[in-house]
Amino acid sequence: MVGMIRAEGLKKTFVQTNGQPITVLNNVNAEIKAGEFVSLIGPSGCGKSTFLRAVAGLGLPDEGRIILDGNVIDKPGYDRGLVFQDPTLFPWLTIRENIAFGLKTRKIYKEKKDDVSHFIKLVGLEGFEKSYPYQLSGGMAQRAALARALVNHPKVLLLDEPFGALDAFTRMNMQDELIKIWKERGTTTIMVTHDVDEAIYLSDRIFVMSARPAKIESVIEVEMSRPRGRDMPAFLQLRAKILKILDFAGKTEEIQYYL
Repeated sequence: MVGMIRAEGLKKTFVQTNGQPITVLNNVNAEIKAGEFVSLIGPSGCGKSTFLRAVAGLGLPDEGRIILDGNVIDKPGYDRGLVFQDPTLFPWLTIRENIAFGLKTRKIYKEKKDDVSHFIKLVGLEGFEKSYPYQLSGGMAQRAALARALVNHPKVLLLDEPFGALDAFTRMNMQDELIKIWKERGTTTIMVTHDVDEAIYLSDRIFVMSARPAKIESVIEVEMSRPRGRDMPAFLQLRAKILKILDFAGKTEEIQYYL
């Protein structure tokens, strides 16, 4: 399998509007296995999205490096697909055209156009190929964004709170869809989320990050078979453990999750 990631000694500092530097990542080290589903959780602003963007090649670290299958990441590439909280679809393109956009940019659409149909079917958007983004619900638009990322057959799928803007019911349905796609594709997946239940429900492992300057506070193995029930004793015990690590025990209103 492909898609093994190793982060070594990552440090990232930004300059604030007042001119003062702020270190977001400080000596972050991690290893993610090929085909694994990993979630990153931690306090807001701790550097989860900064880490994700570094893997995407959009914001390289000031120190350290990220290695994907033996190659140092130094720029964006089609071997990494990125999905944001906002689907970021082009409003002037149909759903099929949005999903095919990367293939057309790479000038490989003619030989890969069947892939577009495959991924439209995979995410459950058959019949909506000629629709425009404004005609879709939030969940359907996010399905299109997933298909657009997957049609390039990336080694790694990067998800930055992809369901954060959805209502609870749609969010849970999308979680099930994502697991189905992940099982079929076997793509290494890294997801940023504030939702503890979401992390437990989806992940093989959970990386709990500290407040900035961030480090990986704890790596938690989710040793539950799928499908997982959110009311299972093991599920509830793991949630309590994570909240304790986050130092939010007794203050669960500061952690967003759905029962």
